[in-house]
Amino acid sequence: MHPRYRSLIRYNHRWVTPTDQRYSYSLRAVMPVLIPCPARWLQPVILFAVVLLAILGGQHLSFTPAIAQAATCRFPASAAAQKREYLRRAVAGDRDAQSRYAAIVAQHAQQLQQCRSQAWPAQQGIWMRLYPCDARVGGVEDVLDRIVNLGYNEVYIEVFYSGQVLLPRNNNPTPWIPVLRNAGLENRDLLAEAIQKGRDRGLKVYAWLFTMNFGQTYARVPGRQAAIARNGRGQTSLEVAHAASFGIDINSINTEELFIDPYSPIARADYIRLVEAVAQRRPDGVLFDYIRYPKGRGSNSIATRATDLWIYSEASRQALYNRALNEKGYALIQRFLSQGYITQNDIDTVDKQYPYELEPMWHGRSPMNIRPLPPAAVRQPVLQQELWYLAVAHAVQGVVDFLHTAIDPLLRARITSGVVFFPDGNQVIGQGYDSRLQAWERFPAFMEWHPMAYATCNDARCIIDQVLRVLANAPQGTQVKPVLAGAWGQSVRNRPPLESQMQALRQTVPQLRGVSHFAYSWQEPEVDRQRRSCRL
Repeated sequence: MHPRYRSLIRYNHRWVTPTDQRYSYSLRAVMPVLIPCPARWLQPVILFAVVLLAILGGQHLSFTPAIAQAATCRFPASAAAQKREYLRRAVAGDRDAQSRYAAIVAQHAQQLQQCRSQAWPAQQGIWMRLYPCDARVGGVEDVLDRIVNLGYNEVYIEVFYSGQVLLPRNNNPTPWIPVLRNAGLENRDLLAEAIQKGRDRGLKVYAWLFTMNFGQTYARVPGRQAAIARNGRGQTSLEVAHAASFGIDINSINTEELFIDPYSPIARADYIRLVEAVAQRRPDGVLFDYIRYPKGRGSNSIATRATDLWIYSEASRQALYNRALNEKGYALIQRFLSQGYITQNDIDTVDKQYPYELEPMWHGRSPMNIRPLPPAAVRQPVLQQELWYLAVAHAVQGVVDFLHTAIDPLLRARITSGVVFFPDGNQVIGQGYDSRLQAWERFPAFMEWHPMAYATCNDARCIIDQVLRVLANAPQGTQVKPVLAGAWGQSVRNRPPLESQMQALRQTVPQLRGVSHFAYSWQEPEVDRQRRSCRL
């Protein structure tokens, strides 16, 4: 086949198809590639120290040596218990305990900073959710103290998830419901409190937001139906999830996810208001999750046809039509999107409708420059393949554009931003693409990259492979901070203990300065259960 027919997209002046094995692991067939450059390796430091400090009545504190050849910076149980007792008495009104509690919080903040400055990794984060019960007096203090006790110096607090926002009821400019809806607490700002109290404890506090997943409550907000993403069968992600839940384990389906059309000006405006509200509280950073389309099940996890793509809402469709550069291009894009394919008759009809135009043209397409044009039977498979690549590239561009829209308020406020993504969310699979179309190699390099290395193979090998793949595709200077799932001291869901994962990561990529763990609820499940289920 003539090389001009092979693909719409070029890579380094070579034509690329989805089955080209050199690039089959990513979406490189439809987007520019970031060439990896080696980062500067840092000399690993092994901390094995015991710090003895006499404070508050002669009590001593010490850091335990790391299980995985690196300091955990954990505080001993006795120090944690003492701090918790001072907090309990301080909440009860004991003035002496209040001063002692403030002193030990400051002391622990200093010790944590000193330990992490010598330990690997220097930045160790944990993902967590605040619950309404944390609004109890001392509630936020207690959970942040526990995070410090575990040796973490960064905490990523879930601020927007499942159609809820961690904003005060009386100061919520978004269309989503507040997490804290209890009577009498309409003005409580748990996010602002957590940011300030976290800093008092030596923690960097990030706000963690869902991005294109607006939650099922969004479907009930007046005037928002046009902003919801739809596939070629007219379904929303919520409708697909409910349909898939029949006859299978309902726990394996998330029926709360509702994805929006990233081209929708309505969705963009709503999300900008959310980010601006978060930025007003000046967190140390904002992390964007769900920067993608939904993940299908089974065969639906691979997008192989135009109707599999979430580009059928009005804004997305119109944006795709606008990529046409002439009338023939516009007409063929319309037919391809409505049918999922084009026929020889479609090409003949369009040729007759616009005889003054030679070839159909759209962004990214180069003319064949063959005169006279080959018959429709020859051009049909070529044009159909090129339209397929155009549709995929259009879907991918929507995700990237939405992210750029989301971070704009943070750039103006000079607040750090980061992206959370699956290392395998951008793969080419056979003749199709991973349905999430998460083109993370196109995410801005100035943002922090938090790849969720959640692979399961009973050991750390597949987890390390995911991290290495991200590092190989990250531009020079990108701060990559892998996210590991698990718990200390025990295997969870076919994943080895965190100390095993951390040891393997340190041995393989010691240049990493930041790692985080999902999630706090996995580290102290009983505490998390009590916080989640208490009554105010």
